[in-house]
Amino acid sequence: MTDEQRPIGEEVVEEEVVEEPVAEESAPAHSNDQPAQAPDDSYLRLAADFDNYRKRVVREQAELVKRANERILNELLPVLDDLERALEAAEEHQEAKLEEGVELVHRSLAALLQRHGLTPIETEGAFDPHVHEALLAQPGEGTEPGSVLQVLQKGYRLGDRVLRPARVIVSE
Repeated sequence: MTDEQRPIGEEVVEEEVVEEPVAEESAPAHSNDQPAQAPDDSYLRLAADFDNYRKRVVREQAELVKRANERILNELLPVLDDLERALEAAEEHQEAKLEEGVELVHRSLAALLQRHGLTPIETEGAFDPHVHEALLAQPGEGTEPGSVLQVLQKGYRLGDRVLRPARVIVSE
């Protein structure tokens, strides 16, 4: 066996050679033209294709996020316009128009967020640690222990997921 035909990692053991008549083989031990240790070309191509696929998916995801942000920001522009009008009314000290302007901005922003799946978390009743965050526990007269006494900050869901828990005060 020559060095080229020996599998990798096999030790060379010198043996005593006995001369016997041996019929010559018509084909070499390795039928392929490449040495056994050369990398497989199809494997390298597959790895390169997968790397290109991974890079393309990352680019497409970044583009999708950019387009989604573009859409939501485009829908927020009218809310920004309403807020600017409310600020202009505040400069003229017209409290009634200022209040109307702020209410208009609040309604339009709430409607926009609701169209995109944002819903407020209910805070009436018992404390739920999955959707509420208890900031304080205090004695509540006439209430059951573990019920929500006061909401300090509203919580919101986006679909089934809690985007921000409601921050509440709970009765002891």
